[in-house]
Amino acid sequence: MERLEGYIFTALCSTNFLISCLLFSKVTREQREPYMDEIFHVPQAQKYCHGKFNEWDPMITTLPGLYLASVGIIKPLVWLADLTGKVVCSTAMLRFVNLLFNGGNLYLLYLLTCKLHLREKSKSATRRILSSLSLSTFPVLYFFNFLYYTDAGSTFFILFAYLMTLYGCHKASALLGACAVLFRQTNIVWVAFCAGTLLAGQLDEAWRMDHTKKRDERPSQVPLSLVGAKRVMYFLLEFLVSPAQAMALLAVAWPYAAVAAGFLAFVVLNGGIVVGDRTSHEACLNVPQLFYFLSFTLFFSLPTALCRHRLLRFLQALRRKPLLFLLLAAAGLLLVWNCTHVHKYLLADNRHYTFYVWSRVFRRYPMVRYLLVPAYVFAGWHFLDSLRSRSLFWTLAFLVCVLAATVPQKLLEFRYFIVPYLLYRLHMPLPSLPRLLLELALYSAVNAATLYLFLAKTFLWPGSAHTQRFMW
Repeated sequence: MERLEGYIFTALCSTNFLISCLLFSKVTREQREPYMDEIFHVPQAQKYCHGKFNEWDPMITTLPGLYLASVGIIKPLVWLADLTGKVVCSTAMLRFVNLLFNGGNLYLLYLLTCKLHLREKSKSATRRILSSLSLSTFPVLYFFNFLYYTDAGSTFFILFAYLMTLYGCHKASALLGACAVLFRQTNIVWVAFCAGTLLAGQLDEAWRMDHTKKRDERPSQVPLSLVGAKRVMYFLLEFLVSPAQAMALLAVAWPYAAVAAGFLAFVVLNGGIVVGDRTSHEACLNVPQLFYFLSFTLFFSLPTALCRHRLLRFLQALRRKPLLFLLLAAAGLLLVWNCTHVHKYLLADNRHYTFYVWSRVFRRYPMVRYLLVPAYVFAGWHFLDSLRSRSLFWTLAFLVCVLAATVPQKLLEFRYFIVPYLLYRLHMPLPSLPRLLLELALYSAVNAATLYLFLAKTFLWPGSAHTQRFMW
C-alpha cells in the first residue's frame, strides 16, 4: 500500500509540475519584463550571476538568500547545458527557480502531513495526498510561484526546517532556518517557533504530570477562565526559572539559540531588521493585522473547518461565557479604534487587491471596521477551536509566533499570512475526502480568477506606457 501511495504521489507531482510549467509559460509570454517588486529583485540577481556580489540596490529590504539560491541553482544548470547569452539569468530563468521551489513545497507538505497525522496512518492515502496537493495550490503562495519573489523559497526553507524539528534533527533545522532568514528576516519568528515546539513538549509533559490526579480536568485544552490563565502563568514562571529545566532545554535547543544570537548581532550591526528602504518598512503596533489574518484564515479554511457542530459549539460557548465574549468584543473595538495603522503603499498602489478592499470598503465606510469586530471574535474562536486537538503549550507557542509575525507589520500584505496559514492548516485534524475536494475546488477557483485578472485585465496609468496588472 505504501509503495502504491508513493507511485500515486510521484505521478501527482509530475502532473502538478507539468500544469505549473504550462501556466508559467503563459505568464512569462504575457509579462516578459520584470513586474512590480521584480524590478528590484531581477537586476540584483543578475548582478550576482555576473559575480558582482559587492553591488547592492538600496531599495531592496531583504537579505540576499533568493539571489544566492538562484545562482546556486542556475550556474550548474547553465554549465551542464552549455548555455550562453541573454538566456542565462534572464527574467524567465530566474522565475523558474520558484517553480522548482513549488515542487519542493508540495513534497514537504506531504511529508509534514504524514508526520503530523501518524495516528491517522491507517486512513486513506488519498486524503494525505490530496491535502498536500491542495495546500501546495494555496492561492497566495501559488500565484507567486510564477514571479521572481521571495515567497516560494522562504516557505520552502521554513517547511523544511519544521520537518527537521519534528524528526529531532535540530542542527539541520537551525541551519535551514538560517537559510529562511536569508530570504526574509521576519522568518526568525518561525525559527523561534521550531524552538518553541521543543519547549512546548517539555511544558506539556510537566503539566500533564501535575494534573494526572485531577480527573475532571483536560490539560491539553487552553483554560478559558481567569483562574485557569493565572494557573498557567504561574506554572510557566515556575518552569522557566528552574535551572535544571533551562539546562535540559538548552542542551537540545542550542542550535536555534545560535541562529537567534547571529540574528541579534545582524540587527545590532545593521541598525535594524530591514536592509534597505527603512522609512517604508517601519514596525508598529498594528493589532488589527491579527484580525485580518484571522478573517483570512477563516475564509480559506471554510471548506475544511466550518461545520454545523462547530457553529453549535460557538453558540454554546457564547451562552456559557457571555461576559468573556463581550469583553473580547469591547477590546476589539478599542484596538481597531486606537491601533489601526494604514501604510502609504496601501493607499497609493491600485495594482493590489488590498487597495480596493481598503479604499472602497474601509475608507469609504469607516463604520465597517467596527461592525466587523464580532466577525473577528468568531474568527478567533474558530481558529482556536480548530486547533483544540493540539496541546496547550504548543497552541500558546503558535499564538505567540502568529502575533509576532503579524502585529508589527504596518502594511496589509496577504503574502505575510502564507506561513502561519499553512502551519495552521497542517495542524488541523485531517479533513474528510469531500471537504478536501471542496478546498481544492476553492483554491483552484481563486487561482484561476487571480491569474485571469493578472493576464487579461490589464490597464495603463495616466502618463505611462507600461502595462499594469492586478495581483495579490
